[in-house]
Amino acid sequence: MAEPVTYRFQWQGADGYSMTGAMSFDRSLIAERVIREGDVACFHIDGFFEGQQIGRWALTMLHERTSWRLHFVPREEAFVVEGRGIPMPQAWNMNGAGDDCGEGGFGFNLGNLGQDFCRNDEPLFASRIDPFTPFPAIRDDQYEMPADACPGPPVIGLLDLPQTHS
Repeated sequence: MAEPVTYRFQWQGADGYSMTGAMSFDRSLIAERVIREGDVACFHIDGFFEGQQIGRWALTMLHERTSWRLHFVPREEAFVVEGRGIPMPQAWNMNGAGDDCGEGGFGFNLGNLGQDFCRNDEPLFASRIDPFTPFPAIRDDQYEMPADACPGPPVIGLLDLPQTHS
């Protein structure tokens, strides 16, 4: 990523559930209409219940079975919510059924039924709020991204390279 643009966000769910997180993408994309999951270089979320952390998901945890969809509108500094013509615009380690965040895992979903959490492969219905609730983000280019939020290039310096002799 040449020059990152970073946004942090907070989400308030129902019944004492909340989430914080952040994402970064290349500054050259700031004029795009919508930033999608493939544009994001760094991302993490931390979920809470009554102030106590109940889960975390970061981009380094992404694998081939992860539900990973993201739609962010830089001009509005907001994530797309239901009703903008994109079914399930946010799926952050959680599909629409809430049954794929992994054993011991955590995820967030925003779709036609609402905005809510998944924990241990189960939807947390108590966290659900209306799908039309706005979900803003705040630009904060000084935000320090945690290491697990940013997948990096493979480390080749640790390989056992053959010795050369002159």
